[in-house]
Amino acid sequence: MVSSRFSLIVIFLLSLALVPTIIHSYIKAKTDDGITVSTLIPIIDGFSSEPYTRHNDAWVKTMFDSEDWVERVYNAPDGVNIRLFMTRSYDHKRLYHHPELGLSHGGDFRSIGVVMFGERPKVPVHLLRHSSGSGLVAYALLADGKFIENPVLHQISESLVQLVSASRQMTLFYVADSSTSNSTEFNQTAAAMVLKAAIESFAAKTNTKVKSLDG
Repeated sequence: MVSSRFSLIVIFLLSLALVPTIIHSYIKAKTDDGITVSTLIPIIDGFSSEPYTRHNDAWVKTMFDSEDWVERVYNAPDGVNIRLFMTRSYDHKRLYHHPELGLSHGGDFRSIGVVMFGERPKVPVHLLRHSSGSGLVAYALLADGKFIENPVLHQISESLVQLVSASRQMTLFYVADSSTSNSTEFNQTAAAMVLKAAIESFAAKTNTKVKSLDG
């Protein structure tokens, strides 16, 4: 015979276990902060830019589960072309798990690790270099007002938070070029300038604390 006191405890624990299911399966709760990147066009002195037309809404939806994105090519004064891609998604893993496989498909890029970019604040940038000796990919991840250095640890902690709260979006800032020498420090590249401008434009639009990145 199960005591009524024990039964109440079991009912309470089962109710707690149902909270994530109710939030995500039935309510499908998401935090809409009203922020979009699709209209952002960072301006950089001396650079021209135009839309990059290889990808479309359907591809971005399939790849990143997102409908908010922008992609442009920036032409540096020295002739280097840098592609900028920005998107936001509730599916964080779609953004941090090898975005280069989709955005730079076919390129033999190898991870260099995380480099700290800028001064106020320092932004962890995930850097890859091409095996040919020229070309790079670099991206930064922003979630809940913080730049993410270790996305796996972030995902674990975020999963715990989302057990009892609505989903929140992550923002991906991605730059790539095919001509920068692997010997050039990232902070000295045109790609770094484009990434800096993208982050600062986003910060200005959203009134975040990321106001300057002095590389």
